[in-house]
Amino acid sequence: MWKLDIGANLEENEVKFRVWAPFLKSLKIKVNDREFDLEEEEKGYFSTYVKAKEGDRYGYLFNGNEIPDPVSRFQPEGVHKKSEIVSPNFNWEDKNWKGIEMPIIYEMHVGAFGNDFYGVAKKIPYLRELGITAIELMPVSQFAGNRNWGYDGVMLYAVQNSYGGPKGLKYLVNEAHKNGIGVIIDVVYNHIGPEGNYLGLFGPYFSSRYKTPWGPIFNFDESWSDEVRHYVIQNVLYWINEYHADGLRLDAVHSIYDMSPKHILREIMETVEKNERKAIIIAESDLNDPRIILPPVKCGYGLDAQWSDDLHHAIHAFFTGERDSYYEDFGEIEKIAKALKDVFVYDGVYSKFRKKTHGFPVGNLPGNKFVVYCQNHDQVGNRLDGKRIISLVGKEKAKMLPFLYLLSPYIPMLFMGEEYGEENPFLFFTDFSDAEIIKGLREGRKKEMGKYYYEPQSEETFNRSKLSWKIDEELLGLYKALISLRKGEMRGFSRDIEVKTNQGGIIYTRGRYIIVIALQKMKVEYKGELIISTNSKCPQKIPAEVEGCAAVYKYNE
Repeated sequence: MWKLDIGANLEENEVKFRVWAPFLKSLKIKVNDREFDLEEEEKGYFSTYVKAKEGDRYGYLFNGNEIPDPVSRFQPEGVHKKSEIVSPNFNWEDKNWKGIEMPIIYEMHVGAFGNDFYGVAKKIPYLRELGITAIELMPVSQFAGNRNWGYDGVMLYAVQNSYGGPKGLKYLVNEAHKNGIGVIIDVVYNHIGPEGNYLGLFGPYFSSRYKTPWGPIFNFDESWSDEVRHYVIQNVLYWINEYHADGLRLDAVHSIYDMSPKHILREIMETVEKNERKAIIIAESDLNDPRIILPPVKCGYGLDAQWSDDLHHAIHAFFTGERDSYYEDFGEIEKIAKALKDVFVYDGVYSKFRKKTHGFPVGNLPGNKFVVYCQNHDQVGNRLDGKRIISLVGKEKAKMLPFLYLLSPYIPMLFMGEEYGEENPFLFFTDFSDAEIIKGLREGRKKEMGKYYYEPQSEETFNRSKLSWKIDEELLGLYKALISLRKGEMRGFSRDIEVKTNQGGIIYTRGRYIIVIALQKMKVEYKGELIISTNSKCPQKIPAEVEGCAAVYKYNE
């Protein structure tokens, strides 16, 4: 049975404190109002046993200041204050939970979706009725302040206090499992946020070679990197074992730099494969590189799946007409067809946006190795206006989009509110307290956004990003029907599909089903009967001319 070997861990009537601080010659800890010396171990660790209990507060002493534990499970007063001792125990009621069998993922920001973990839990029946089989939580590790996307987290093990802390997260996971829904947690191993980052005081946690625009990057391949890798690997096991997470989504793995003989991604996957409690590991990557998911025998890292942006980009550029930034590489309907058939549009071909050849073919990898979507937090929130797709193309076209990705042979992922036509934007919001960080943030955003600038520190920006829950029942009903079909007769992941395009739209077949997206008049030659459609314009039977709708037909033999 796995047990965390760093941090503050309860052992009968004592707590063992253990921290990695190789550059220090001595170290003290203050528990409540008492101070204790830690004993030095091998490889730069310090440890001690103290009579203490759950709920007691503590901090490591640096020049008279109490610094939070790098392995803190809870920061009740935020990133700059004392850590709190937390018991890993919880009254779990999910012993019959079998794990995620057919992934239909729903990405959400805890604060914008339900204010906190308990608010999200109240919506579990809604998500179950929708047909969702897994929720993906944007990062929940402790960040500065009360609101943030989560990618500015600075304490990998501490569950965000404003969301409900450790107890709140365990409550949410427990409720989700009782209702047949898995939980995937978004974790950030490519950098650490700017405010409340005290890791550098303890040791060489960060690389001296590599940089990211978001913050310092973990030291995975330089001197002392063994214990940094251990710090991250233990975090992977922590979420899976202490919080019963069913999966982890690894943020931006293209910004994880590691020249070790065994890449940290492979080490993560090996660790999870050996763990008694199973979980799926999904990578976010913009490299279009199948090595992330190829098995080790084919020189891959062997992760379970990766996000694939190309279908999103192809859909977005075609339906909106936008050609700025990376959308300049897309826009033709044929790009949608290629993404449906081959996964990567850029699979070893020249990219105008990148000004180089990009990507590599995925070969015969099955569809369940790729997660697809028509919007997500990045693609909405990184827009200058934060607008969702329905606000850009209107309801009728927005109704066509799930036919392209929900029914594709890949793992579909919805972005919160998409299913009922949410029109509130999803903006970039923060709650820093450090004046220099705030100044730098504002200057950078103003330079980047120009006339579109809005105040990221404002609580109003966060409030504007919350779901309105103004539900369009017609759209919601359509999503429910499509999800039910995807989970039922179309539940496979075979990429053996046929795709056809013309000026009017796109047609693709999966098994006994024909999916038609007809923006203009197009002739459909297949034989079939209507199962689901966006409106009454679609004929009940094909072959026929179809225009101004999207539909699913079942082969009529």
